Amino acid sequence: MKNGTSSCVCHTVENILDQQQAVTEKCPTSCYSNLLNPVKYLGDTIPFLLYNEKGELFKAYGYVGKRECFETTFFRVESIHHCCATLRLLLPLDCHGHLAHEVCDVKKLVKTKSCIEVDLSCFCAIQCLSPTLLHK
Repeated sequence: MKNGTSSCVCHTVENILDQQQAVTEKCPTSCYSNLLNPVKYLGDTIPFLLYNEKGELFKAYGYVGKRECFETTFFRVESIHHCCATLRLLLPLDCHGHLAHEVCDVKKLVKTKSCIEVDLSCFCAIQCLSPTLLHK
């Protein structure tokens, strides 16, 4: 963490993970039982974007060295420990099911097997997205 202060990005990602885990555990009396399920089941993922201090999106690459290599700015938190997180890369697809190259062209996100380890204190902003992006 920068200068001994807590990271709001780290705190936000911790909250996202808590909400995802509460839904996964399917405890009907959980305080979080309706956060990802207000009316119908919205899944177990809150996708998000991360921004650096220059306001630029953080990018990662999946399946490097394979024919299906892709670039993404979309992530799902898998675990977190002391502001270091394991993020799953989400594959951004356009309305035709092809890899979307622009953020605003994304119509669907797909979980991949690719993950990345990041220090969340290195980011200045986070933008949470609709869980419905994974179910379109």
